Amino acid sequence: MSIGHTLLGLLESGPRHGYDLKRAFDEKFGQDRPLHYGQVYSTMSRLLKNGLVEVDGIEPGGGPERKRYAITDAGITDVERWLATPEKPEPYLQSTLYTKVVLALLTRRDAADILDTQRSEHLRMMRILTDRKRRGDLADQLICDHALFHLEADLRWLELTAARLEKLAEVVAK
Repeated sequence: MSIGHTLLGLLESGPRHGYDLKRAFDEKFGQDRPLHYGQVYSTMSRLLKNGLVEVDGIEPGGGPERKRYAITDAGITDVERWLATPEKPEPYLQSTLYTKVVLALLTRRDAADILDTQRSEHLRMMRILTDRKRRGDLADQLICDHALFHLEADLRWLELTAARLEKLAEVVAK
């Protein structure tokens, strides 16, 4: 996720302080990985330097002065460009799990155990996400669905690989 573009998008609704940006980000996108304040302020500093935001006002606070940031026309254009650019699909061609299976076969360990252990871990995570989805709002349901669909694809791969272990063992032994 591009934190800079996300903060810019949040600024389109109106000027905000760094604290307010962090809170809005965490509410909408950061439930599992909230932003650190330092990350917000370093990102805002970079966006300011690049002309994508401007300081809309400075207010005295209990500590340092509080800057209120506003998005510039260049920032709006940058967000529009980012939103219109498709994300690169992740083909997962360098899978750690695949590497573990091949190494297990090469070292004469039980690759089926690795697949079984991973299947159990995937199912455990799917149960957690399904429970979270049941309790969540629409945004949380959608993010859980995204993760669940990826886990389901992984499970299909685990089953396919388990069915082909003997053949894979022959291939990697060459």
